[in-house]
Amino acid sequence: MLETAKRLLNPSRRSDVPSFIVMDVMAAAARIELAGGRVIHMEVGQPAAPAPKTAIAAAQAALAKGRIGYTEALGIASLRARIAQHYDDIYGVTVDPRRIVVTTGSSGGFVLAFLTLFEPGDRVALANPGYPPYRHILSALDCEPVLIETSAADRWALTGDALITAHRRKALAGVVIASPANPTGTMMDAEHLSSLITAAEAEGIRVISDEIYHGLDYAFPAVTAAKFSERALIINSFSKYFCMTGWRVGWMVVPPSLTRTVERLQGNLAISVPTLAQIAAQAAFDGREEMEAVKHGYEENRRILTQGLPGAGLDKFLPVDGAFYLYADISRFSNDSLDFANRMLEQAGVAATPGIDFDPIHGKDFIRFCYAGSAAEMHEAVQKIGAWLKR
Repeated sequence: MLETAKRLLNPSRRSDVPSFIVMDVMAAAARIELAGGRVIHMEVGQPAAPAPKTAIAAAQAALAKGRIGYTEALGIASLRARIAQHYDDIYGVTVDPRRIVVTTGSSGGFVLAFLTLFEPGDRVALANPGYPPYRHILSALDCEPVLIETSAADRWALTGDALITAHRRKALAGVVIASPANPTGTMMDAEHLSSLITAAEAEGIRVISDEIYHGLDYAFPAVTAAKFSERALIINSFSKYFCMTGWRVGWMVVPPSLTRTVERLQGNLAISVPTLAQIAAQAAFDGREEMEAVKHGYEENRRILTQGLPGAGLDKFLPVDGAFYLYADISRFSNDSLDFANRMLEQAGVAATPGIDFDPIHGKDFIRFCYAGSAAEMHEAVQKIGAWLKR
């Protein structure tokens, strides 16, 4: 009887996914702060700036009216139309609002996308290094993540040739691409992205384009997959450029034939995205001037780190094209990025994310710094890291 009762409490095999290590670092930093210590937060990819004033004002006005109810499963119609307009305004691409699905952040979008496109056992290609929950969500859904190595020769971006080589080895059902990418901050230009999508679709490989860091581009303007294909499924969010991480609202651009499928899944899994967040998100588009000022702050932070870290001892890092990440090689100091991150937090008061979160193969040699904080914090971080490494 006791053994039977114990089995009732065993978690499912599918739930056995690795931790998202950045959240563990965040928790460790919080414990130090609770004990009275000071931490410079460079671990979580989260803007320090608040949501646009326009978004906050719209949410306050909605709350003042009283009742906040459900919305349509696909999202508020006016928000979907405004997102579609965004594609015309920013990229010169026409997107039918009926193809827009509002999601619970990009995370909710990935769950919907993977459930819509893939069967259990399907193999889905991912660039390595890459965002950990791609792998973890796919694994929880009984799909197989297939890591494809990137290199400096290709500016740390997935290429069509590498994708097709992996596909020839064993068939792939899909590929997730990201530009700007996390953790590398690198970007694909229009030619590179177009050739990758063309190569994938010619082989029947379904494309998911993660565009959550669009707007945060410094080397050259980001380009959307919607420019090259109506068959690609695009995921974006208000979390990064619009500084609305905790509001948990994102969107998808879905191929027309799949909209009803996504709608059914969304209705069952979430009913709808929180209404207040949707109202705020629509108003966020009117706060672009404020968000551009925040972006210019990131550019200054990027300059501080790229110029300051080499003097501190971290002189090897990947191109910092976009997003708000710098992915630094620490191999001259350690071959254990988790230990390095723990010691840097405890001894220097700087929280950053070990590369093993993003790359189970070579991540032991890398650390990701998020530079979404203030310029003063970036200067302080450079000073503290340099003093710590030179002890």
